[in-house]
Amino acid sequence: MLGSRIISLAASAAVAFAQTYSGGFDGDWDAAYSQAESDVSRLSLSDKIGIVTGVGWSQGPCVGNTHAANSIGFPSLCLQDGPLGVRYATGITAFPAGVQAASTWDKKLIYDRGHAIGEEAKALGIHVMLGPVAGGIGKFAAGGRNWEGFSPDPYLTGIAMIESIAGMQDAGVQATGKHYIGNEQENRRDTISSNIDDKTMHELYLWPFADSVWANVAAMMCSYNKLDDTWTCEDEHAMDELLKEELGFKGYIMTDWNAQHSTVESANAGLDMTMPGTDFNGDSIYWGNQLQSAVQQGQVSEDRVDDMVTRIIASWYLTGQDQSYPPVAFDSWNGNGGPDVSGNHDEVALAVARDGIVLLKNEDNILPLSNPGSIAIIGSDAIANPQGINSCADMGCNQGTLTMGWGSGTVNMQYLIAPNDAITERAQQSGGSATTSGNDDANQGRSAAQGADLAIVFINADSGEGYIEVEGNFGDRNDLYAWHNGDDLVRAVAEANDNTIVVIHSTGAILMEDWIDMAGVKAVVWAGLPGQESGNSLVEVLWGDVAPSGKMPYTLAKTAEDYGTSIVTAGPDNFEEGVFIDYRHFDESNIEPRFEFGFGLSYTTFNYSEISVEGAPSAGPATGPTVPGGAADLYETVSTVSLTVTNSGDVAGAEVPQLYVGYPSSASGQPPRQLRGFDKVMIEPGESADVTFEIRRKDLSYWDTDAKQWVVPEGTFTLDVGSSSRDLRSSGEITV
Repeated sequence: MLGSRIISLAASAAVAFAQTYSGGFDGDWDAAYSQAESDVSRLSLSDKIGIVTGVGWSQGPCVGNTHAANSIGFPSLCLQDGPLGVRYATGITAFPAGVQAASTWDKKLIYDRGHAIGEEAKALGIHVMLGPVAGGIGKFAAGGRNWEGFSPDPYLTGIAMIESIAGMQDAGVQATGKHYIGNEQENRRDTISSNIDDKTMHELYLWPFADSVWANVAAMMCSYNKLDDTWTCEDEHAMDELLKEELGFKGYIMTDWNAQHSTVESANAGLDMTMPGTDFNGDSIYWGNQLQSAVQQGQVSEDRVDDMVTRIIASWYLTGQDQSYPPVAFDSWNGNGGPDVSGNHDEVALAVARDGIVLLKNEDNILPLSNPGSIAIIGSDAIANPQGINSCADMGCNQGTLTMGWGSGTVNMQYLIAPNDAITERAQQSGGSATTSGNDDANQGRSAAQGADLAIVFINADSGEGYIEVEGNFGDRNDLYAWHNGDDLVRAVAEANDNTIVVIHSTGAILMEDWIDMAGVKAVVWAGLPGQESGNSLVEVLWGDVAPSGKMPYTLAKTAEDYGTSIVTAGPDNFEEGVFIDYRHFDESNIEPRFEFGFGLSYTTFNYSEISVEGAPSAGPATGPTVPGGAADLYETVSTVSLTVTNSGDVAGAEVPQLYVGYPSSASGQPPRQLRGFDKVMIEPGESADVTFEIRRKDLSYWDTDAKQWVVPEGTFTLDVGSSSRDLRSSGEITV
């Protein structure tokens, strides 16, 4: 059964690269509000309080449940994790993590992943999915939950949020942008104060949430941490002033689970829903009867409660959930995982896993493999967890191959194609053989590698949510090294076998300096967090069914210190680095990375033409009326950049041309270059593809902290297009 599945999936290696930019979910807020306001006018205060208050932890079938309002036919809303699939269900797809979707740099695949997640959620009767993730954005390389999101670059994350939200809501489920905002580490996440200056807030951390609002996201989730010593879920500036007023957010704000600390303050600051309604012991009920009493005593106006309820019901109408929505078909707590709703989504999961694989090194063109002979497969990361693929609750262990991090953003897998199984099957099909050493002992690895024609060694690094401790790591990683003595294992294998391929599964960056330049290390394959189709995705790249096309969505450094940030273990986090995280920091400080942001090799080569530039914005502030996402003209196309990319090699392949913008000197404090466009094009050998980047006014603006508005500065912008943030092939200018 396993072998036949590998064969059938390996044969279906077609790649859909026709790029479409969804532009977000096309919902009608005005109509939704009109219906919602009519409903709210017929509700009692008690009904209103029920809609905004969760029923309590584990008191309903979903991780979050509201009270129904039968008088208007409004159901108990089912809210469920998570960002890569449906938590606690059984007949679902374990999709690749968000960071793997980002490493595809493929807008259509990111949309397709979101749509498939939405279809499965709706089929199970889930109204609100708790994802996608734009925060933490990835300020810290060791951040425990970076893998749930997309990239430390706000533009890449913003586009990924737009496409994910559009996909999910087109399927009929409400998406939730989270965690808003400044939740960048797990260490002390529920006590730390994130103190973010206005410029950094707008240009980095708020940017992808603004894109989410522009995409018409239905819900937002406020985070555990404080902002300038005020809990985020009772921070009027964050919720009312930034999100609802400046960005024109029409949906509702819910708490992260048990992130509420007050009744009156949170209500008056802009919070709309408390989840799950209690703490995890059934206590700490801040709304419900407490909120009703606050309204009756005049501490919270009923108009504020009406606004909460209107936002929640409007989001229900916006996504069409008033039309024959399925009932909840599973239970998170009693072992009822529901029916199989996975359909053909294994194909989407496979495509994302495969096209997110990044080839970092390929000496002597050792890849793709062709009749490799005898293969030694080495490392515990090559095999499925011997105790069972779902044996650790919320994936709270690192045993066997790594498919996702740990915590509430995980799912149970229906099945797992482990790398060992897929490679063994494929080797036999190729007329070769494979043997496996499924442990991490360096001496055993050395012995296994000796005499084989080829050695493939697997290493990983794990992280997750702070309520689970794994091997001494409380969410965030303690360091950036491979787990389980991975460096020693690679060195031993590479010393014993001159044809060593290193495969890495990881939640984030790892350091490779101990072995990356060894003569025996011929290839390095960054396989990320591939989900259930791990082995299938890997063999399609190793054997050249498709050329690798993934690009790094973050920087791989030579030392941990090169990142310029580290987990804050005491006191507040004052965000002193400002906007200079990841490649922005490396460029600003002239630090040479091991592998730069946007880097990824292929089995073919690409040539870039000169670029042509049309149009330029007018200098000055954005002036359009406020729409979802901010001033309307921020999202208007003001310039286009065009070029031609040619496949100059011998095999078909996909390239990701990337547009980077450098600001004029009149805009002080900007990074040397910032990503402002990308596309993915599949090109046959000798053929060419035309690529056009549409530049929004937002993409050429900076945040004027004095005027409190977005401004396009006067002067000359530099435009660089290339294959990575440092492999820049063609340049141009825009003069404003």
